[in-house]
Amino acid sequence: MWAQAALGETTSNDSGEQLKKINTIWVLLAAFLVFFMNAGFGMLEAGFCRYKNAANILTKNLLVFSIATLAFWVLGFTLMMDDSFLGVIGGLKGLFLLNEQGFSEYKKEITIPLKAAFLFQLVFAGTAATIVSGAVAERIKLKAFLWFSFFLVALYYPITGHWVWAPDGWLKQRGFVDFAGSTVVHAVGGMAALVGAWLLGPRKYRREEDGKMVSRYKDDGTRVPIRPHNLSMATLGCFILWLGWFGFNGGSLLKADAEQISHILLTTNIAAATAGLTAAFTTSRLKYFNNKPELSMIINGVLGGLVSITASSAYVQLWAALFIGMVAGRLVVFLVYLFNLWKIDDPVGAISVHLGCGIWGTLAVVLSNQNKLLCDQIINAPLCNSESLGVIKIFQQLGIQVLGLFVVLLFTLAFSWVTWSILKARIGIRVSDEDELKGLDRQLHGVDAYQGFEKRKV
Repeated sequence: MWAQAALGETTSNDSGEQLKKINTIWVLLAAFLVFFMNAGFGMLEAGFCRYKNAANILTKNLLVFSIATLAFWVLGFTLMMDDSFLGVIGGLKGLFLLNEQGFSEYKKEITIPLKAAFLFQLVFAGTAATIVSGAVAERIKLKAFLWFSFFLVALYYPITGHWVWAPDGWLKQRGFVDFAGSTVVHAVGGMAALVGAWLLGPRKYRREEDGKMVSRYKDDGTRVPIRPHNLSMATLGCFILWLGWFGFNGGSLLKADAEQISHILLTTNIAAATAGLTAAFTTSRLKYFNNKPELSMIINGVLGGLVSITASSAYVQLWAALFIGMVAGRLVVFLVYLFNLWKIDDPVGAISVHLGCGIWGTLAVVLSNQNKLLCDQIINAPLCNSESLGVIKIFQQLGIQVLGLFVVLLFTLAFSWVTWSILKARIGIRVSDEDELKGLDRQLHGVDAYQGFEKRKV
């Protein structure tokens, strides 16, 4: 009898170890997919910009993840996931990942090694910083961008991430829901990008009448078009990001549950596909886009759908994913037009995609209803209150989502404004007119992205 009991305990322990290994393999694979999204961002941004700035774009994308790695390892992760101080910020016991005891509460929630969880959270933090890169492209100083990225990943992103994802984060305790980062990653990155693009000002062109470098937005409300130099490259970037998003959302479960992962990947794909089709249909009906399905808008439509479903991909039904994607596809097109009207120059549409659709995705969580997984993860979510009527629960959850969005975006706006302003005063954030005219590849890096090719007219 004792032997049988011992054998049963051993078998149970072995089973638990095997499950931990399987969970770890899945989360690491998902992290690799999210890491590969950096290649997608690089291709997308370089393709949407002019050929004379392509090498600069790729340089930023390489360096920003390097900066993010060190910033998150040294400080960011401990501020985000270390045992909480009043639900507002993590402690400092986990600096450099030297002491795992500080992550005692977080380790109770995960079924994988802490270092595997760190790697997965790291690639998310890197994504938030990379979002900023596209919106400030073609006129940002490299040093200023890298300094801002360091502060974003080391301080601002981890603090808001702690509110939402740490076990004792104050927003999580109040029932705020963001499964994989529509708010934490995308809206935060989009807000930081908006502040940077606004303070930088729009790109310039050389006016033929007097040879002066002036804003592409004219006083009469029109704008000088600046065309993407390689839509093939941008489309490849979109497909890479689409692929990487399966790891982004699927890995956020932090365990290898076949049924739940399959559902997450399907809702993710449906939202992306629907958003791309909606953007194509919308642009083909608008005079602003010459009544034609505009490829750059289709690309951003797909990405907008992916951003929008990120907050609720594990919780919503398939019909809801379809609806979320439809709204996202139209929203992206409208926001790109609106930001141009406001003279906020965003070369790749990052603000529209990540901030705009991040907000929509966060609000669309209310379509989840009383999902079992949601109620297991966020026990205080109003949607999980069995004593309230359905409509009341939806409005209560919507109120929590609006509150969370407001405080996260206000915090990000304030600290982004302060950081960009200090950098602007101390080292400057914009390249010279001469550098912008001749191209950052040659002026800042001394290289050509397309060595041996020459374009006659710029």
